[in-house]
Amino acid sequence: MSITIGAANRQQLLDRFLRYVAVDTQADENSTSSPSSEKQKDLAKILVQELKDLGCEDAAMDEWGYVFTTVESNLPSGHPAAGKVPTIGFLAHMDTYFSTPGANVKPQILENYDGSDIQLPGDSEQALLTTENPNLSLCVGHTVITTDGTTLLGADDKAGIAEIMTLVGYLKENPDFLHGPIRIGFTTDEEIGRGTEHFDVEAFGADYAYTLDGSDLGEIEDETFCADTANVTIHGHDVHPGYAKDKLVNAMRVAAAIIEGIDENFLPETTEGREPYLHPYVGKGDVTKAELKVLARAFSNEELKEREDALREVIAKVQQRFPGAKIELSLDESYRNMAYKIREDPKVLDYALEAVERIGVTAKRQAIRGGTDGARLSFMGLLTPNIWAGGQSFHSVHEWVSLEWMEKAVEVSAEILSVWVDHSS
Repeated sequence: MSITIGAANRQQLLDRFLRYVAVDTQADENSTSSPSSEKQKDLAKILVQELKDLGCEDAAMDEWGYVFTTVESNLPSGHPAAGKVPTIGFLAHMDTYFSTPGANVKPQILENYDGSDIQLPGDSEQALLTTENPNLSLCVGHTVITTDGTTLLGADDKAGIAEIMTLVGYLKENPDFLHGPIRIGFTTDEEIGRGTEHFDVEAFGADYAYTLDGSDLGEIEDETFCADTANVTIHGHDVHPGYAKDKLVNAMRVAAAIIEGIDENFLPETTEGREPYLHPYVGKGDVTKAELKVLARAFSNEELKEREDALREVIAKVQQRFPGAKIELSLDESYRNMAYKIREDPKVLDYALEAVERIGVTAKRQAIRGGTDGARLSFMGLLTPNIWAGGQSFHSVHEWVSLEWMEKAVEVSAEILSVWVDHSS
């Protein structure tokens, strides 16, 4: 029995999404606490209460801000799959991107979108152009939700949260829809690479899981980047600029030289598809000391090492140019390509692709130029591919989402449950 989102469920999905994006949950990359911002718990508390209202009595937030709950199997004892269906988890993250404003979100809701450019009302210079957003042409007639041009929207990943909550609500309202045991989890700090820092896979209790944190309709992502963060620290030597000749070593100039030294062909703005990159994205300091953070991304460990070696070469050349500076490099592992693990037990992917086709959508197996909590979880023993949530232009004031694509994410999540039941019978 497949579900089709009706008008009531669609309105619930929209209402949930708008309720969640109104809560500022911006992560703080400079924080060492967990969660990195206490305000993430504001949404967590709302979700716990809503889950309890849906009948999930064990819903709770832990000390790290994670929210967990259970939906028990409703398979009758005589069903051929009773007691055989693995526990399936659904996950989404509550935090939003740290570098774009996420407070006071004012969504713009366009019903029956006509396919034209979309002016963003909060900033006359901001618009969604169809030439820059080709997926808008696929959403003519949809309900399209945008920002007002001054903040991000928060579809990454509150669309995923709204979809999972709507799935739970549907299952509670429709006990005739048969499914195995389900675990639900909402995590913090995914945007700063710490979403699974305190995640206890054994306690979560799922055998397989899916994140709803993807983009385009029909996409199932079973590959992520291999990712490291390069931390570059430059020590200079400050003296009065009036007496600086042959004495002053400007750490800021050294940092600028390192950024400039990265090959233009190695940058995210010049790469696509499966091409790796180096991305200097945070810089701070003064003449005496400067710090850079550089993201290193590639789909294989071998290519990741190549990019990191390229950064080392840049640093070595800059060190020769500025012999009075001291340049230090350290690498922090973020995550590795989940494909390495999913290949060991591919049915978690195959069943998702089957579910997409069952709901009448063309399945697209995709490698994501980014990462999800699922990448780390897969290496922690919980295979977790990624399902589309519908959001577009993540991390920017141009972020938008199709309500119809969100509906289909709910439907495919339910269908995944059916596929697991069918294959367990």
